[in-house]
Amino acid sequence: MSISAITPINVKGINFTAQNNEYENPINRKTERNLSVWTSLGASLLVGGTAYGLTSCVTKKGWKIPAAIGGAAAIVWLALTLPSRLYNTKVNAFTKEKEMDVFSRQKEAQANIYNDINNEIKDEDVPLEEKISHYATVKMADNGKGLMVKDA
Repeated sequence: MSISAITPINVKGINFTAQNNEYENPINRKTERNLSVWTSLGASLLVGGTAYGLTSCVTKKGWKIPAAIGGAAAIVWLALTLPSRLYNTKVNAFTKEKEMDVFSRQKEAQANIYNDINNEIKDEDVPLEEKISHYATVKMADNGKGLMVKDA
């Protein structure tokens, strides 16, 4: 049986720096807000186009009246939906940022534990049974099959 070094888990999308283990949160509130605005604009254009199409089928008096009704419907739709969408986007972005913070801290702690186990494995003064026990305990806790309970 051979014991090899354990490499920390590499998580894509989170950049750990070697100096102080800080990370860059991939959630950008400005991008989320811009996507929400573009979604609202697209939906209002769809509502305005539908209103234009329906009124142009009903009225046969040129394009000015249906265009005015379609434009008014688009503006009303945008005015009614955009504030709610912006608020929900702000709340969701805040929630995503906090979730990513928790996830990143968990992965950072996990990487530190694996580094400690790796250093213990390389240490020749620690008995083999203790190395295997610590590695197995961490692996079971990582997989969710056991608890990290140590006897005193």
